Amino acid sequence: MKTNFIKNIKRLVSGGTSKGNIALTVMGLIMLAPVSSCKKSFLDVVPDNVSTIANAFVSKTEAEKYLFTCYSYLPIETDPTFNVGLTASDEVWVEDPANHIRSTNVLQLPRGFQNSSDPIANYMNGTRDAVSNYKAIRDCNVFIENVSDQTKVRDLDIDTRERWIAEAQFLKAFYHFQLFRAYGPIPIIDKNLPIDAPIDQIRVKRRPVDEVVNYIAGLYDQAAAKLPLTIRNEGSELGRVTKAAALSMKAKLLVTAASPLFNGNPDYSSFKNKDGELLFNSAYSAEKWQKAADACKVAIDFCESQNIQLYTFPTPTNPLSQTTMTQMSIRNAMSEKWNSELIWGLTANNNIGYNSFFQSMCAGQYDFNNADAAKSANRPLLGPTIKMAKLFYTKNGVPINEDKTLDFSNIAELRVGTHADRFNIKEGETTARLNFDREPRYYADLGFDRGVWYMANSPSRTDEDTWWMKARGAEVGQSSPIPIAGFYMKKALNWHYEWATVTYINYPWPEMRLSDLYLLYAEALNEAQGPVADVYTYVNKIRARAGLPTVQDSWSNYSINPTKYTTKEGMRSIIQRERAVELCFEGHRFWDLLRWKTAGIELNGNVTGWSINENSPDLYYRERTIFSRHFVVPRDYLWPIQENDLLVNQNLVQNPNW
Repeated sequence: MKTNFIKNIKRLVSGGTSKGNIALTVMGLIMLAPVSSCKKSFLDVVPDNVSTIANAFVSKTEAEKYLFTCYSYLPIETDPTFNVGLTASDEVWVEDPANHIRSTNVLQLPRGFQNSSDPIANYMNGTRDAVSNYKAIRDCNVFIENVSDQTKVRDLDIDTRERWIAEAQFLKAFYHFQLFRAYGPIPIIDKNLPIDAPIDQIRVKRRPVDEVVNYIAGLYDQAAAKLPLTIRNEGSELGRVTKAAALSMKAKLLVTAASPLFNGNPDYSSFKNKDGELLFNSAYSAEKWQKAADACKVAIDFCESQNIQLYTFPTPTNPLSQTTMTQMSIRNAMSEKWNSELIWGLTANNNIGYNSFFQSMCAGQYDFNNADAAKSANRPLLGPTIKMAKLFYTKNGVPINEDKTLDFSNIAELRVGTHADRFNIKEGETTARLNFDREPRYYADLGFDRGVWYMANSPSRTDEDTWWMKARGAEVGQSSPIPIAGFYMKKALNWHYEWATVTYINYPWPEMRLSDLYLLYAEALNEAQGPVADVYTYVNKIRARAGLPTVQDSWSNYSINPTKYTTKEGMRSIIQRERAVELCFEGHRFWDLLRWKTAGIELNGNVTGWSINENSPDLYYRERTIFSRHFVVPRDYLWPIQENDLLVNQNLVQNPNW
């Protein structure tokens, strides 16, 4: 524990800070040390260092420091070595033969190294590249208990007191949610116990899934009632939670709870506590989907009332083609800081150090037609797979294996970019058939060999004759290796990045944005009522921003399965693919695959990429196997609890098959 704390401090100091982030990182880490003990069980509900805690609530200034401690446990999503949702998904793959990054922990999850003796990404106790969510909950409880006491923090006005308590309630709900989606039925820590509490109270047990969900939803409701509508003091408070965030995260919780993993899952019909209490409700409930849909619509209506809207790229001084304008709207929905679509952006644990590491590791910032830039470049090690590239639609808005007008049977077939292709592919250059005739999100989100990559510092100042990528073996050189599959995460790199000075633009991690909420609503409503009008409406809003026809037009006119969108099952497939494409590289897909119970299919099989060390296009564009993945069903759908914790607390039961 001490090592992790020191490591975070070092990374914080080396990385710098950003707008609205100083308090949430520096003060949070400073406060983290005295209030947390390394010797206690992850589920210890008895606070230690009582004298230190008492001193933390003598004044408004000291109490606010403690609030920042509660924020300091937020997940480190901008570091792929911590971000399970990204790194363990089928969107990307990491290879590190030179061992420039850690070769253990989260990076080993997709390689099948999860275990119960020392679990990877242990969200309960915070080991092996995870945050200790139960410590976070305990500190939130300490804060709520003390700030709720009117005799403490006497210089705190009532409005601020209520807001701060609501923030802690939101964070407490979120940390429980982090645990719930990984472990399922978890112990609920509603309040901390006194030091002299009897041992039978301290040894908490797991609670049934429905009880956990209702508890977390109740916390979000309490928080939403007192949280501010918007952040007004943007200079110091960006990243703190609002009512929109609370309503949206509650909606996400309820969609997760209504999903197949937790809603009538027969795999866990006999999963019980030691006293015989069932932990999963084996009966499927369509009502849960309707409840989730209602929560999504409430969140959407409120967000839109606060002028949260799908991001569109403003007209620049130098004219751009409509092709590039559409791509910039797509790219910047993730990486343009504090854009109009962002509902909740993480800034705690998201300073320049983390953020630049994410961008340098994931987004190709070299190998362009600029030799000097290539010489000084960093080393991206994580990149999209060919499977991810195949998931994007054709230019007609349907999957490549469904388009009746375009042939993608040979994705490696060589073609030369034409003048008409010039905003997507370098004119006159040879690349693979896979890179032609694709939807705008393909070109907005992926960097690939001979692909165009428009940036703010375009040498032509427009998207004519702008940056384009060379990504074949000798063109790049051993000092700047290509991501293992040959693709780059263009979407993750802020468009103001400076090649020459290697200057990164920090942006908040999009934990929740409006397009995510739209798709959650469409999914829940489709499951509850079938493909009614609103299902199409909210999917089509996202497709319109992406420059695509409506679902109805695309499937009716271009798909070999023209009526697919008219059934619940067909729309389910369409919505799930929309989530994969629209939210790619934002850490959602892995958790989606778990809750949908499709991980057994999607996370098994070969990871493939191009033959990146070859120089000629006919050799480079050969699909090769990088790794063969194995996902054990049903074991891997829930995280293992560490064996030692089961020995310490004999009321706990292990997740099945671990």
